[in-house]
Amino acid sequence: MDDCSDGHAGQALPVAAARERLSALVAPVTDTEVVALAQLPGRVLAEAVSSPIAVPGADNSAMDGYALRADDLAEDVRLEVIATIYAGHPFQGQVGPRQAVRIFTGAPVPEGADTVVMQEHVAVDPDGRIGFTRLPRPGDNIRPAGEDIPLGAEVMGPGTLLRAAEIGVLASIGHDRALVYRRPRVAVLATGDELVPPGQPLAPGQIHDSNSATLGAMLWRLGVEVVDLGRAGDDPQTLERLFRDAAARCDAIVTSGGVSVGDADHVMPTLKRIGELHLWKIAMRPGRPLAFGRIDRCWFFGLPGNPVSVMATFHQIVQPALQRMMGMAPRPPLTLRATLQGGLRKKPGRTEFSRGILGHGEDGRLVVASAGRQGSGILSSMIRANCFIVVPQDSGSLEDGAEVDVQPFDGFVW
Repeated sequence: MDDCSDGHAGQALPVAAARERLSALVAPVTDTEVVALAQLPGRVLAEAVSSPIAVPGADNSAMDGYALRADDLAEDVRLEVIATIYAGHPFQGQVGPRQAVRIFTGAPVPEGADTVVMQEHVAVDPDGRIGFTRLPRPGDNIRPAGEDIPLGAEVMGPGTLLRAAEIGVLASIGHDRALVYRRPRVAVLATGDELVPPGQPLAPGQIHDSNSATLGAMLWRLGVEVVDLGRAGDDPQTLERLFRDAAARCDAIVTSGGVSVGDADHVMPTLKRIGELHLWKIAMRPGRPLAFGRIDRCWFFGLPGNPVSVMATFHQIVQPALQRMMGMAPRPPLTLRATLQGGLRKKPGRTEFSRGILGHGEDGRLVVASAGRQGSGILSSMIRANCFIVVPQDSGSLEDGAEVDVQPFDGFVW
């Protein structure tokens, strides 16, 4: 791998280039396991799935109404109702000329019938015969066999993220389990002598470790298996021991803090000593710097220490790489256009992910405004915000009324 560990000398990588490079380098997990339907949400399919049946298996009614022969459609005709058919209870007979059957949604269309008229368009005579208040077109209101999924069709391929719809489709073709990739095991470690676990009292100069909890939640939501390594002080020997232990049993390590060039920042030297280092400078704000490397077969992501930088860097850079590790194609965040209210101050040189509040203006169009102070240590700003305002690397300050790209948090940031 390339060694780009020369401090802040040299040119920082643009966000898109860093994202693509990391995603290309990370190897997917290849181990697989068979998982029952109820445990499939968030898993990634490891093989193509073809349907052993047609869905639906037979022509069926799309409406509550009457099944009949299109040849009998006329305003003055009266049809004899010879049976009632419910879903799951096929009619064994045949619909002949001037005959109809009462049919309910989902029930199989009997032999001889080729059209269903809605019950709202039918008039029932005292003797039980039916006529029409509005004529359907021939073939109306029938779902043909295989309309959803033809027999033998491939319904999804390897790398498919299994969500509610995908799992519903698997159930519809009779699958009660699926072959999926093993969840990557990702270790989380926060570094710094100043860190104290939540629930313990603080001594002067100490802070509670929020990054481990934030990273754990983001990784859990992504769908990986989280291994909590706890906290490591600014001690190279402790870091090396924890790194080696994690590398022996995990697919990736994600750390926060200790990736700068200060005397107490030991992540970079330790990683270079026991593994390989790739890159650690991204032209983004918040989020600089980032360490990326490998210890044996375990990939390493070293995030900055400030809490908002942790969240921004994870979602923009690390999450796509972990998605590839999970066996799926990285899913870029949804980007919308909105009108900026109030302006934003910025210097060219880095892509800026400002926290914003997205909503609708009086005309119904999307508008966005800054969520307030943008310091990378102000974690509470991520609660006030509901999107990132993405200001391009070469852009300077933006004025009120500018059109900007926004990435909504909902469904993206956790």
